[in-house]
This record gives sequence, C-alpha cells and structure tokens, in this order.
Amino acid sequence: MVDVILASPVRRSVHRGDDDLLSGGLGLAGLAGLPVGFADPARPSPAELRRRAIQSGWKGITDLGPLGGFGRLYGNVPRVPGREYSAFARLPNARHPHRVLCQIPDAFDAKARCLLVAPASGSRGVYGATALGGWGLARGCAVVYTDKAAGTGYFDCIDGTGVALDGTRAEAGSAVLEFEPAAYAADDGLAIKHAHSGDHPEADWGRHVLQAVRFGLAMLDEAFPALAPFTPANTRIIAAGISNGGAAVLQAAGQDQAGFLDGVVALEPNVQIKGRGRALYDYATEAALWMPAALTSPRFANVPFARIGATPAPAWIARRQNLHARGLLPSIDPAAQAEAALDYLRQAGWQDEVLATAASSVAFDMWRAVSATYASAYLRAGVGAMPCGLSFRAVDVNGMTAQAVRAAWWAEGTGIPPDVGIGLFGGMEASADPTLQSALALRELWEGNDTSARTLHAAVDALVAGLPREDLPIWIVHGAEDGLIPAAFTSDSYVEWLRQRGLEPRYWRVPHAQHFDAFLQLPGFGDRYVPLLPYGYAALDRMHARVVEGVPLPDWPSPQPKPRGPSALTAEMLNLRA
Repeated sequence: MVDVILASPVRRSVHRGDDDLLSGGLGLAGLAGLPVGFADPARPSPAELRRRAIQSGWKGITDLGPLGGFGRLYGNVPRVPGREYSAFARLPNARHPHRVLCQIPDAFDAKARCLLVAPASGSRGVYGATALGGWGLARGCAVVYTDKAAGTGYFDCIDGTGVALDGTRAEAGSAVLEFEPAAYAADDGLAIKHAHSGDHPEADWGRHVLQAVRFGLAMLDEAFPALAPFTPANTRIIAAGISNGGAAVLQAAGQDQAGFLDGVVALEPNVQIKGRGRALYDYATEAALWMPAALTSPRFANVPFARIGATPAPAWIARRQNLHARGLLPSIDPAAQAEAALDYLRQAGWQDEVLATAASSVAFDMWRAVSATYASAYLRAGVGAMPCGLSFRAVDVNGMTAQAVRAAWWAEGTGIPPDVGIGLFGGMEASADPTLQSALALRELWEGNDTSARTLHAAVDALVAGLPREDLPIWIVHGAEDGLIPAAFTSDSYVEWLRQRGLEPRYWRVPHAQHFDAFLQLPGFGDRYVPLLPYGYAALDRMHARVVEGVPLPDWPSPQPKPRGPSALTAEMLNLRA
C-alpha cells in the first residue's frame, strides 16, 4: 500500500444546507442547467469554483437530459450534508503533486463502514467522478477521489500562474500549486499536467488509487475519532472508475496483493494487457490518420457528425485523397478509396458499429488531441518541447476577458485540451487537410524505430495491468459500441485473460451503449444509444451487497437494451433486473 505523502496542508470545509457534498446545493435541475455563475468572472471565489467543478464533473459523464431517465429510472441527486477534506499528495517517485479529496457524509453508516475510492474519468480534475461518488454518498459511504496526477491545474507560462488548492489561480511562488513545470519560457504556451509533468502518471494510476484509500481512511479517523482507527480490516473498500478511472482501479487491483480492496467495478476501462488487445496510443493514432477517409464511405451517411449537410467534411475527403497520393489507397475511384480505408480499419479490429460512434471523435478532433497529450506524457516532454511541433496555447473567447477565461479552467476543463480558451497548435498546414502532418508524425512515433519511438513504446509497456488476487470480486461494464475505447481492444482481452487464469470476473458487454453518456443529449445520439451509467450503478449495487452483506455476486448475462428513438427512455428499454 502506498503511504500518503502530503505536499500541502489538508483543507477542511463543511457543506450543509444549500451547499451539500453531492451537488453543491444545485440539485438535479441545477446540475443540468446553465453553468454556475461567478459574481466576479475574473476572480471567482473558492465556493463558486467548487460548485462549477461539481457541475462540470456531472455533466462530463452523465446524461442529464429530459429524455434520458436520470433521476427517474436510475440515479438520484439527494441533498447529502457532510464534510470535505482535500490536499495535494505526492507519490514517492513523483516530481509533482496530485489532488486527493475525501467526502464524508453526516449520514455515514458506522455499522457498515464503507469507503468508495473513485479516480477521475479521462484526465479530468478531482471532481471528475462525482457521478460515481454520488452513488456512494447516497448509501452512507465515504468517498475519496483522486485526479491521478492529471487534472485541470493548467499553468500559464505567460504570466507564471497556476492553480492553488482552493481552485483559485495564483502566481508561482505565492502558494503550493497543483502543477508548476520545472522549466518554462513565456512563449511556451500552457503547461498541462498530464502532458508535461514528466512523471508518466498513467503508469502510476494504480498507486494513486491505493494512496487515495490511505487518505480516505486517515480522514475518517479525523472525522470520527471515537470510531478510529479505520482500516481495511474493519472498513469495506470498493474501487470504481470510468474510462481512465476504470483503468486505474484495475491497475490497483493488480497491485493490491495485501488485500486492501474488497471489490472493483470498472466501466469502459482503458485497460491494457501484455500481448493482448491494443494500446490506446496505437489505435488513437491509427484513427486520427485513417478514420476521416473511411468515414467518407456512403454506409456512414446517416451517422451523427459524419456529414455536413449531405456530404462528408471537406477535410475528410482531402484525407482520403492524400492517403491515395501517398500510395496507401491505390484505387483512383473515390468510393473504392473509402472502402479501402474502411477495410484497413476492419483488418485492424475496428467494427462498423464502433466506427459509426467514433465519427464524433473525428469531428471533434479528439483523436489528435488525445494522441498529442499521451505522446508528450510518454516521452516525458516538457512544456515547449512537445513532440511533432505541437503545443497548447490560449485563444481569445468572444465576450470574455482573458483573465475570466483562465479563472474558469480549473472548474470546467477536461485535462486534455482543446478546452474553452485553449487550442492545440502546431503540426498544421494551410491546406484542405490541415491536420495531416501532425497525424502522420504522431503515427510514426508508434510505427517508427528511432529513439523517440523506442522511448514511447517502453512507456506504453509500463502500463500493463497485473493479475488481481484470486478472491477479489471484479465487475466490468463496457458498451459494445464504444467508439473511443473499443471493448474489442480492452475489456474483452482483459476478461478473457482473467478467466484463463482461473478468476471469475463479471462482465457486461452492453449493446447500444457507447463511451460518452453526456453525448446522448446531442442530435442523433440519444435516439440511437442507451446510457452506460445505469448498468454501472447496478453493478455497484450488487458489489456493495457482496462486500458489506456477503451476498454472492449474481452471474447474470449482459442486459439487452433497446435504444429509445425519439421518445423518453423507459425501464423496459434498459432491460435491467430489479
């Protein structure tokens, strides 16, 4: 178990009445509404920033739309008064700190001591798993979060400011900052912790989870001294995560040979096994290069975000032409070129239904942003030295001052820009296919054999998950149409590997579910796909009964839901057992 090394004092706060733990007093309607306002947009208070960060955490991974069923068919947002403890912590081998945050409800169930550890999804900030934390708080569990040494503590090299523990911006040297690069110049742009810390945080995600457990137990000792000590022997500990958070809890499961974790639930995990499946960097760079051409195929004409009007985006057509010009698509017929690009991806393991969902990631230039961030992290590149000539830089936002834009980054950023007021620059050319050069360069880091490519592969090799102990219950939930972290590249291989070694994980591969529940409010998405979160909640319900009450996990087959079409989601469509 990783000891807790604090890099700051613990910040303690009480949240009751109109400022609770679960929603900051916003309730379901407020979480789904307009962004929390700031009295002074250039200098928001810590309370305002916290409330917007909670709101952003919910909105980032949850379908809160009126047709989606949250609060009606699954999930709820009750008022949960309690106390909050936050700090910067550090792993023994790390150069930079990361955030840990523990929420302890007033209604903590001392008879069934439960601690839920929930690492942030994606590269989000410490409130990035609030939708999972809400499940725990509503059941009287304490919840401890970690940002996994990613997060939204962006450092602005122009004015030398970063983010303090309370979320406000502060100058370097005036406070302990979430992230401050070791070296930077004013024209280096923005330093993003996941990309520029030099700590290779992804390789330590399991250790971040186990360290967060330690922090949570220590805060329970402080909150309830008469009941102390809280230990893994007398407190049931469940680890749950989504996406990268799912990868983190599975990494922790493979490192937890001492038996601190009692149960693990992973949703759509970005998990990697040696010699099986595919690494995220591999298929993300492949998608960034090839997918625009493949999606010009007529078979994707009715897919959300695959067309502008009735035709593919001009840049996608240009990508198909450029791949042909490089000899990668030999036919001179445009339709045959599109089919050849599609066949290339199919041979690499992509399925048509997954490609259809992934069109949104292509439209939002998500593959290139993910690849750029991870390449920089794997090569341990500092700000101003990102590979392929790339950089993150501030951009003007109409109607907002530069100071107001920067002040909101911590509360509403994703950890992988582009974000509001931040763009990805470099590796571009003035052509109909402006991102081609950076897509080629990022792919070459995977396919090449120079020093940088070998360094990147070594970093990726360090990400493989270890084998969990035999008696650790694990439940994995993955959308069958996940277009960002395809199950065929990740969960399928991981579950098969566990079963071949005698373990018995539960695995739901949910039809018609994709990666981003939040996207279900976008045109064309909600009528085609079902949310994944209700299946995660169902798995957590059963896991809680298993670890707290000793009820065996059911061995149910994957649910078979139906998309809702233009109407509201119903319980029958979800096909969940009571």
